Amino acid sequence: MRPRVTLKVATSLDGRIAMASGESQWITGPEARQQGHRLRARHDAILVGVETVLADDPSLNVRIEGEQHKDPQRIVLDSRLRTPPTARLLDGAWIITTSEPREIGNAEVITVAGDAEGRPDPEAVLDMLAAREIGSVLIEGGGRVAASFVKAGLVDAIEWFRAPMVLGHEGRPAIAALGFDRLSDTPRFKRLAVSPLGDDLWERYEKA
Repeated sequence: MRPRVTLKVATSLDGRIAMASGESQWITGPEARQQGHRLRARHDAILVGVETVLADDPSLNVRIEGEQHKDPQRIVLDSRLRTPPTARLLDGAWIITTSEPREIGNAEVITVAGDAEGRPDPEAVLDMLAAREIGSVLIEGGGRVAASFVKAGLVDAIEWFRAPMVLGHEGRPAIAALGFDRLSDTPRFKRLAVSPLGDDLWERYEKA
């Protein structure tokens, strides 16, 4: 059975995760970021693309004041192995690639089948994770990674944190181009709840 996949995004009102320059800290407020850490604590693994690593150098651990939680398994999709050996998340991380594996710090480099563009195929990624007994995955970025899993129909739930600001079309989208020609081809989600978190909104969706 494949892992349950949740897409978590923190965006402006118009669905942008960063300025064109890449500046993104912080779009949402502290309450939304704290809830993001609670989501991390509830998943077996957290997954990002290499562009997120290069832009933000995230730790991808769980930080909740006054609470202790096990960190999820950190996973990076990196087709060309561009993850720097100084990245903060490397210790114990899994780097999934379509290239010949090589040593990158203390991470484990795993090769899977590629898609038509040479990037790790989402279904192959989930098959590998299922074989390693990962039951739930939280995707945190970036737009291309989100698009690949959405287009493959593999996103089971969306946790969307929306800040009261507008970045414009030149900002970086939460979900990259999907290439659908008809509305009937697009994946549908059922809204479960909308809750205020400080100045932000937290919207929860499940696959219809």
